[in-house]
Amino acid sequence: EVLIFTWIVHVGRKIITKKPRRCVCADLAGAMDFDVLQLEATLSCPGKRDETCAPWDHTVQLYVCCDKFGPLCDMELGRWITAFHRGTGHWLTDVSPLMPLLDGKKCTFKMQTAPWAKPWVSGLRLRFGHSNHSGDHSNILYPFKLEPLFNGGTFDKDYNSRYHPVNFTVPPSTKKVEVYAVITGHGSDENGCGEFCVTSHHFLVNGIFNNSRSFDSAGTALGCAERVGEGAVPNEGGTWLYGRGGWCDGLQVNPWRMDITQQVRSALLALLGPFKLLRLTLPSRYPALNMTGSNSILYFGLFRGKDPNPASNPGEIIMYSYLVFYNYFKKLTDHMPLANASVTKPWAQGRCVKPDATDPELQKHS
Repeated sequence: EVLIFTWIVHVGRKIITKKPRRCVCADLAGAMDFDVLQLEATLSCPGKRDETCAPWDHTVQLYVCCDKFGPLCDMELGRWITAFHRGTGHWLTDVSPLMPLLDGKKCTFKMQTAPWAKPWVSGLRLRFGHSNHSGDHSNILYPFKLEPLFNGGTFDKDYNSRYHPVNFTVPPSTKKVEVYAVITGHGSDENGCGEFCVTSHHFLVNGIFNNSRSFDSAGTALGCAERVGEGAVPNEGGTWLYGRGGWCDGLQVNPWRMDITQQVRSALLALLGPFKLLRLTLPSRYPALNMTGSNSILYFGLFRGKDPNPASNPGEIIMYSYLVFYNYFKKLTDHMPLANASVTKPWAQGRCVKPDATDPELQKHS
């Protein structure tokens, strides 16, 4: 389906480092009028030639904060991997489930990379749109609430012992529940973990439903070369062709989305209590649609089906994960700000850098 975008916010272009000296603020008073959010990101080098580019690949992360006192401040909104010594990169990533991160009219964005990496020039546009072009948005499911879940860490023998079940209840009137995760493996122990080894990642819902994903192409000879059609920068330097743990050089990191609506505990499952076998064999006419009662979710990561146990130099898993709750768009719009709402410009208060009004791209899309 062709998606027609009706509002584009040009955040701007700037040099990125591990600890950026400045951030960029954007006026997002009309963001909640839409149900689609895509990140259009670019990476280029400080000079016009590839020799000015950083020689190694590094992770680039985009963080957003719309309420500095809220629980969702400085959460990850997007992730990319820089190309190997190439000055090109232009990607589009759908992050629509993370719309609740933009929970204020004024939001601060920052992009960061490794502290020892040479700088990159980043560009970012937020592309808002509607998934239904008929004008009737009453049947569109919209993410109205996020609950942060698990982060990554050192992929060693204690990796899984750090995680404990998260208990949650589903808000009233919720129509859909989803797990949203962005996971990448980095570093190299004696097994090549977590960059070049095959790891699996699991979200266990209510102790029954195992939602899993395995990075099977990690370590393969052409795992990333085969993803050029998806946007990976071709003809890079170094070992860009090899498959990796959930990522490729010169490419966005795609989110992993799991619909767990039918997995959350219904009143019927709660009544069955310890009769696990009976719960597993329930016919489809007893779906968990009322979503009442308490639920739990647990994450764990494995190497070759077991807990990781490297002898030295353990790798790292970078992960952000969320529970996403959806309701119908029509029932939410009554409480949303209008697109032309008047707000105070945050850069006028000296907290952020105002986007460059002379930027031709900004003039084109504003």
